[in-house]
Amino acid sequence: MRHGKKFNHLGRKAAHRKAMLSNMASSLILHKRISTTLAKAKELRKYVEPFITRAKEDTTHNRRVVFSYLQNKYAIQELFGEVSERIGTRPGGYTRIIKTGFRLGDNAEMCIIELVDFNELLTKEDKPAKKSGKRRRRGSGKGASQDSAADESTGKDSPKAEGTEEVEAEAKTEEGPAKSEQPSAKTEKEEPSDEAEDKSDKEGDKKSE
Repeated sequence: MRHGKKFNHLGRKAAHRKAMLSNMASSLILHKRISTTLAKAKELRKYVEPFITRAKEDTTHNRRVVFSYLQNKYAIQELFGEVSERIGTRPGGYTRIIKTGFRLGDNAEMCIIELVDFNELLTKEDKPAKKSGKRRRRGSGKGASQDSAADESTGKDSPKAEGTEEVEAEAKTEEGPAKSEQPSAKTEKEEPSDEAEDKSDKEGDKKSE
């Protein structure tokens, strides 16, 4: 008789029940998420969460205690490695149970049990929030509009436009003298040739004499 006993035997003897929970705990640690019935998931949560709490302190004693239950060295490595890093700051509540409906064969209530810190959809790192301030135009207001209207009426050019006009004027003045100097260079080259001809003529006259 089970009067007043809240322990769920899950329809199994003690040895079968312990072996089943050990295997389920190892699978949960290795795969981070498993699908099972709701009754088994509730018992598994009570079975595996004390092991996760022990994993926060990585000592040889804690490893041996957990290994005596799980009997799986790969699960121990994962538990005291990646899992302990993720749940180091969490005070408890390491697992989550999500109901998924009823099984077709025997209508058993099914669920998914998972480690909370390994759900990628719910544990996305918060990105820095973008600034929600409205964009404002520079010089907005009555004063700016009046200044722009005054500039249009007077027809004043902007300082940038004046600067560009001055640069163009200087460029034109520099091009002008350069072109005018070119013909003078040619005349200078031509003058020595005329003098050479005059000298050759004088020498010819002297020889004839």
